[in-house]
Amino acid sequence: MSQLPSASGSFGDKPVLEFPDGGAPAELAVAVLEQGTGEEVQAGQSIDVNYYGQVWNGRMFDNSYDRGSSIQFPIGVGAVIAGWDDALVGKQIGSRVLVSIPPHLGYGERGMPAAGIGGTDTLVFVVDILGAR
Repeated sequence: MSQLPSASGSFGDKPVLEFPDGGAPAELAVAVLEQGTGEEVQAGQSIDVNYYGQVWNGRMFDNSYDRGSSIQFPIGVGAVIAGWDDALVGKQIGSRVLVSIPPHLGYGERGMPAAGIGGTDTLVFVVDILGAR
């Protein structure tokens, strides 16, 4: 089984990812780096997160830490890539979650060229769950 990257810092800190030798997991892989104590995120809620996104063993393509503001979006209803819906529903508010998302649960064969994401890229996110309502 493939190993997940490690992430520096704690909840609220912009992480730095360190990748293991070997390839990315073929399926969704999720690790709770810090367990929150809040309510569980439910499908259909609007979730409030900070996030850091990087292509597996590649470059960072987006993060909210540098912008200094979190983002909010509906979760568990297909409004974001499937890997986010699958990984974040059921996690507790206050958690820091590491997610490895294979292409078929990310942007698919088209990728996201504007962000420098190819159709075969596995995406890795560190997500701090700030709230949900």
